[in-house]
Amino acid sequence: MSEAYLRFEAVSRSFPGVRALDGVSFGVGEGRVHALLGENGAGKSTLLKILGGALRPDAGSIRLGGQPQAFHGSLDAIRAGVAVIHQELQLVPQLSVAENVFLGRLPTRAGLVDWRRLAAATRSQLEVLGAAIDPFAPVAALPIALRQLVEIAKALARDAKVIAFDEPTSSLSHREVEALFGLIRGLAARGRVVLYVSHRMEEVRAICDEASVLRDGRLVETVPELAAVETGTLVNRMVGRAITDMYDYRSRTAGAAVLEVEAVEGPGLRGPASLRVAAGEIVALFGLMGAGRSELLRLLYGAVPRRAGRVRVAGAESRLRSPREALGAGLVLCPEDRRREGLVPGASIRENLCVSPGRPFWIDGRAEEAKARGAFERLGIRAASLDQAVLSLSGGNQQKVVIGRGLGESPKVLLLDEPTRGIDVGARSEIYALLQGLSATGVGILLATSELPEALGIADRVLVMREGRLVSDQPRGSATEASVLAAALPGEPLEQAV
Repeated sequence: MSEAYLRFEAVSRSFPGVRALDGVSFGVGEGRVHALLGENGAGKSTLLKILGGALRPDAGSIRLGGQPQAFHGSLDAIRAGVAVIHQELQLVPQLSVAENVFLGRLPTRAGLVDWRRLAAATRSQLEVLGAAIDPFAPVAALPIALRQLVEIAKALARDAKVIAFDEPTSSLSHREVEALFGLIRGLAARGRVVLYVSHRMEEVRAICDEASVLRDGRLVETVPELAAVETGTLVNRMVGRAITDMYDYRSRTAGAAVLEVEAVEGPGLRGPASLRVAAGEIVALFGLMGAGRSELLRLLYGAVPRRAGRVRVAGAESRLRSPREALGAGLVLCPEDRRREGLVPGASIRENLCVSPGRPFWIDGRAEEAKARGAFERLGIRAASLDQAVLSLSGGNQQKVVIGRGLGESPKVLLLDEPTRGIDVGARSEIYALLQGLSATGVGILLATSELPEALGIADRVLVMREGRLVSDQPRGSATEASVLAAALPGEPLEQAV
């Protein structure tokens, strides 16, 4: 790989009890889009943090254009022409979109910020992504999909030579993904070096030229021509085992209704929503970005007030004016943004598994240890110990902690909002198996997803949302990609209105 512009040479990094990277070496040439593949916990994010200067390797080095680099912080990496777009966004929510995009490089005139130039430059960067966002809108007010576009615009505004994308499409619509792919192809055509991390193998196939596979912190293989290797082979190398059916759907008989929603109205919905989930049933709530899936789940959970409608849980009518009331009724929500809404960032795995609004004032340490240990082992959370900081875990293991805490509330109904966002195929198969097992115990599951294969693969029924309305209810036997998309796409006739 003498022609490689970016080279990792025997890079190693350890954390207490964990060998995150062990002698990883590979290179990426100019004009190439290089996939970095592996399960959550394989070492991908650690490698990107080293590339971006957020971490220093214990051993090994990085070379750019043949020159060894010793980054002592993110600013060093930026000055060297490196931009890393992390899965967990690095934005300042109190600042505007424009201030975030040009943070540290605001244009000035006579010693003051030139707001007109700043707005024009920001609009120019966002137009490249096909995003119409007010440059002066506060980032905190944006949905996660738009925040992700702001993060991408911030990196591109630096005109970096090496650009690394970590799960960049996890919250983007199909149109936004296509715009991003066109941008990446343009960057490669202009000689940029692109590292691309994604668990969506169809994306990797569509945009990447080559790939390196990591497993347990070690390089398994570098594939110089991705098109020459089958997807199944790549997946097996990533996880170290064969995954023949990731969804492993099992036919089941639904019981009595555990969630009945009648004509619910509230913020984010453009019409009354009615639905039903039975005991032991998995129902997918599918829709394109902005369809109102998350808004509906938050209404049901009491996180935002509903204006009208009735909700019954296990036959009992519930007012659900707050999450505490929802939990008391047996309704649990695992939110989409696990880092901001699903976890206590500064706490340990143990503390996150045990935190609850119903937690007594006097803490029973022995009971909490047993509860946390049971969830830790049941969900197969990969960590050195229960006392490890939750933010040091991979995305898949963080998601398991969120689900584990929800299960600790003994739910009758489990609401899941994009539970596999940013999670690898191995962790996905484990979560799907967990959901199948939960349904067998009589728990009703309502799973919101923007991934059509997931909706069709795991669910007994698919509910479709479009522009804030529930428009279709399709049983597994008749739901197809064509029928679900026809209901979800704006402008299509509604032939199966709920």
